[in-house]
Amino acid sequence: MPRMLDVSDEVRAEIGDEEADRLLAGENAPGSYDCTSCRTPGDSEQERTSTVLFIGDETAVLAFAHATCLPSQVVQVTEEQLRGAVKSITGDRVDLEPESIVPEQAVLGVTSGLVLIAGELHPALVVEPTGPIVRPGAIGAGDDFLPLLIEQGFMPLTELADVPPVLHGWSVLLAMGQLHAVLQPGPTGGQPVAWWQAHQPLQVTDGWRAAANKHQQVLMFAAPVGSIGRQPREDLLRGALDKSAANGKLVGAALPLAGT
Repeated sequence: MPRMLDVSDEVRAEIGDEEADRLLAGENAPGSYDCTSCRTPGDSEQERTSTVLFIGDETAVLAFAHATCLPSQVVQVTEEQLRGAVKSITGDRVDLEPESIVPEQAVLGVTSGLVLIAGELHPALVVEPTGPIVRPGAIGAGDDFLPLLIEQGFMPLTELADVPPVLHGWSVLLAMGQLHAVLQPGPTGGQPVAWWQAHQPLQVTDGWRAAANKHQQVLMFAAPVGSIGRQPREDLLRGALDKSAANGKLVGAALPLAGT
């Protein structure tokens, strides 16, 4: 029986017409599967299903997702990320993972948590560097982290009373139930590039993932070094966000989930 599969042109280009046609005919596609995004069961005979091709340095893995969770697409990952994703690491620990951002080579801390705004829980990422971020080519020891983000379209926030506006062109890549990257527009308007990318996919809680799939977007907040700190609980994280906003040291935006 033919499957209700979506195979994008970029996925077809990678796997070839013959393999794509076999998938669409139902020869190689599974009937039931676990969605690579929300990790809940799906059925390619009953609901539209996206083919998602993860390509590493040496290997590639074809995965399946609800079409409402992810569009059919090719996702470039490192070989280490691909191995980690295939293992489907479990656990609900909210963690702070220092990562590097190019070209400033500053170390960022990225924390996931749920934030209550106007009576509704929203999935959020909180980004805080471990040191000042200086504008490329600038001379001096200032901190240009927030001005650089404001120039990209992030909004200064004085309180968390409303959801910040959507920043089109940016997105959050959540795949195989894990957080992979924050993407920004390409320099020439082409394919999005990673603004931040996890060295190993970060696990998020079931509640965070459910909220992300419900809203189809993730709120990203950013603050200068020393503003948020490592908070072990979401209520403490919210308190630190409120304090940073009141001090004029917080920017934010709503980023679409997975991009387009």
